[in-house]
Amino acid sequence: MMGKKLLALLLCGALLVTVLAACGAPEEKEVSAEQDSQPVETEKEPDTGDASLDNPRNQDGIGEKELLVVSFGTSYNDSRRLTIGAIENAMEEAFPEYAVRRGFTSQIIIDHVKSRDNVAIDNVKQALDRAVENGVKTLVIQPTHLMDGLEYHELVDEVAQYSDAFEHLAIGKPLLTSEADFQAVEQAITEATAEYDDGKTAICFMGHGTEAASNAVYETLQDQLTQSGHENYYIGTVEAEPSLDTVLSAVQKGTYERVILVPLMIVAGDHANNDMAGEEADSWKSTFEAAGYQVECLLNGLGELESIQKILVEHAQDAIDSLHS
Repeated sequence: MMGKKLLALLLCGALLVTVLAACGAPEEKEVSAEQDSQPVETEKEPDTGDASLDNPRNQDGIGEKELLVVSFGTSYNDSRRLTIGAIENAMEEAFPEYAVRRGFTSQIIIDHVKSRDNVAIDNVKQALDRAVENGVKTLVIQPTHLMDGLEYHELVDEVAQYSDAFEHLAIGKPLLTSEADFQAVEQAITEATAEYDDGKTAICFMGHGTEAASNAVYETLQDQLTQSGHENYYIGTVEAEPSLDTVLSAVQKGTYERVILVPLMIVAGDHANNDMAGEEADSWKSTFEAAGYQVECLLNGLGELESIQKILVEHAQDAIDSLHS
């Protein structure tokens, strides 16, 4: 009963859920993400940084309280450390009474990092099983997803199967959930790119996009930017709307000389490095250059921004607070 109650409340849009009981086990499922894509197989893989500098956070000895940070993941080692790793570090600093652990939803990325760098990262099932085996009693899960989309619901479904495994269980909300979240993200991305806001530059953010109704977050963020006077800021996606063609058409209506491209994703992974900044003719960079613009690409994921980390910490705090309500 409690497991069904957890799932029903979460899927209805309740912020979090608390569950009481004792044991369980589910199946992990691969889905498309709003943050990073599957690593592209190439003959010569680019240097993505030193994997040994990143903490996979798959240690045992967890204790009775765990905060599991769930991300889609990325095989770009430096970006993983500077984004997901930074978010995890912020959680650890904010909640010292919790052992912070990592879970990725992309098995393809997990396998790629393991085969290339011999670094093991838990998938969600492995992370949940690890928590059970370590005797965790209070488990708080904070996703780094941008939106309440397909992958977030997959996570909710998977965690629901463990509703009897912990005495207390809560799931935090994605980055863009409340009106305050949109305002905070708007402030974060405009402050991070303020040096390029010179009246002659179009600043274009590239999101992933999703077939789910939650794709509307991109239009919402665009409307908010425009209404706030940031008329030279544009939001597009790789796999949905607004598309690259839509963004290019909007930019061409202005009198811009330069275009700055920035990923609207937690990590700067495969999409950022290839679809956005790649040299292929159909990349965002090449497309804007072909249209006559000077183009500069900023390969920084949102997770690098302290203001973004703060929003996710606040969502985790809401989840923790729900355990006592």
